[in-house]
Amino acid sequence: MTDRNQQLFERAKAVIPGGVNSPVRAFRAVGGTPRFVQRAQGAYFWDANGQRYIDYIGSWGPMILGHGHPAVLQAVQAALLDGFSYGAPTEREVELAQEIIRLLPSIEMLRLVSSGTEAGMSAIRLARGATGRKKIIKFEGCYHGHADALLVKAGSGLATFGHPTSAGVPPEVVQHTLVLEYNNVEQLEAAFSEHAAELACLIIEPIAGNMNFVRASLPFMRRCRELCTQHGALLVFDEVMTGFRVALGGAQSIYAALIPGFEPDMTVLGKVIGGGMPLAAFGAKRALMEHLAPLGSVYQAGTLSGNPVATACGLATLREIQRPGFYTELGAKTRTLVQGLSDAARAEGIPFCADCEGGMFGFFLFDSLPQNYARVMQTDGARFNRLFHGLLERGVYIAPALYEAGFVSAAHSEQDISDSVAAAREVLRGLRI
Repeated sequence: MTDRNQQLFERAKAVIPGGVNSPVRAFRAVGGTPRFVQRAQGAYFWDANGQRYIDYIGSWGPMILGHGHPAVLQAVQAALLDGFSYGAPTEREVELAQEIIRLLPSIEMLRLVSSGTEAGMSAIRLARGATGRKKIIKFEGCYHGHADALLVKAGSGLATFGHPTSAGVPPEVVQHTLVLEYNNVEQLEAAFSEHAAELACLIIEPIAGNMNFVRASLPFMRRCRELCTQHGALLVFDEVMTGFRVALGGAQSIYAALIPGFEPDMTVLGKVIGGGMPLAAFGAKRALMEHLAPLGSVYQAGTLSGNPVATACGLATLREIQRPGFYTELGAKTRTLVQGLSDAARAEGIPFCADCEGGMFGFFLFDSLPQNYARVMQTDGARFNRLFHGLLERGVYIAPALYEAGFVSAAHSEQDISDSVAAAREVLRGLRI
């Protein structure tokens, strides 16, 4: 049988760098041929060969309702009939902003943009403009988009200024980016002790989804908040991945329930708020957001910001996830999957640990959950690759990389979860060898 995925990949490589429009899709980390998706529905997608897969990527998080939810489709189709884009304000973008603000108490005003990268970049600019400071803190293993100032990694020493991790990013562009180890309170305190007066913000993924699934510990997050408050730096929560995915109030609601009075100064959102369309946002209290043009001196703009079709998709998604019991059911499904995978690995004597929150999960081929990027990097890549391809052959699609979280949708059925665990059990049995 002709492999149309391979044919399409060869065609793609002739006209698109690496044959893909985002690097992780290339399967470079795991080997093999990427699956070219022809269509998707509910918890599944079908590739160019007509093979069906249970989808645990869900467009990397946005498809919390599953693919092609009827209410979302109806909203998008109605919006399309009115026009694709206007470059002018619409009522729907106001409605979407109001809905997000109602659900996230830390936000009083927000600005819609088209991608998480754009939102993260704009949030950093706003933090610098509002504080009049240059330096920022980020954490190794946290991804905030591919803006130049954020494409950095940690070097040696207690706290090292970033060095570019991409060609085309001059060292002077990242000279004000301080990169620390995730969950390391000692490094955090040392950085503030030395640079507090120069720090505009600290930006963090509260649950880091680009080193698989690693939570910020409560002592660490509490200290982030305390130090930012004490020294006038802004605490920026990057909830592009976790926003409305781990809870209706995002990851910040989880920390607020455990740390009295906790909230971030600014929040970056994406993925779920667009329901699968290119849409993101950043928001904060009114006084901070009013630094943005046209009210203030911090410039930010976008031709397709607040796109009427994207806002229709996002607004319909946000309304659906508010039905009673939605997150209870979603969380139960995710825990069932994670527990099933853990039990299967344990039965085969394979080192394995997993964690989840809401509809987001991650697992590692370790005996205990890692707390930082350095530990994540020690995982057994060869064994993971065998697990990935074994699942793929059995119609279960997880991220084609060690360092990406997985996602369960409301469309996944008990049978989907059961079939996925059964497939994993078969593959894990072979990993003992």
